[in-house]
Amino acid sequence: MAEGRLFFALWPERKVRDRLFKLAKWFNPQGGRLHHPDDLHITLVFLGQVDDSQHLCIQQVADTIDCSAFTLQLDTIGHWPRPRILWCGPAEQPDALQTLVKDLQKGLLDCGFEPERRRYSPHVTLHRKVRHAEAGLIDNPIEWQAGEFVLATSWGGVPGQPRYRILHRWSLN
Repeated sequence: MAEGRLFFALWPERKVRDRLFKLAKWFNPQGGRLHHPDDLHITLVFLGQVDDSQHLCIQQVADTIDCSAFTLQLDTIGHWPRPRILWCGPAEQPDALQTLVKDLQKGLLDCGFEPERRRYSPHVTLHRKVRHAEAGLIDNPIEWQAGEFVLATSWGGVPGQPRYRILHRWSLN
């Protein structure tokens, strides 16, 4: 079984990660801690710590997902003051993304997971511990062809190294 906290996510290809990392470095907000470029992703569903039986159930749910590939337009920079996060995300969510999240949440009910109560807000965390940052639209939006989703884990890592590891991948149609 995987250690750490598990989550389903969209993981960008290298070209998209490079553009996101360049954007993150350009913003350089007050007091922010930059994410490692290999850790940039959009969380679909956070699961937390899981036991062996849940781990098998989680994979079985993912195996049943039938969702089309889609394109994301990452065109917005935002700042959430309470968790102190600078993020990048789409102003509009594609229907296929909403379907993917809802189908995962629905299937995970059988594994003992309750869906998130907050409205789903897809975003890539660029910096943590940001005191202040200006929000707005990006001049050159980043286009991301989402053709797969992953099961990933946080594993603590070493400073300067990635904190997340992909455990399994599933293709979108």
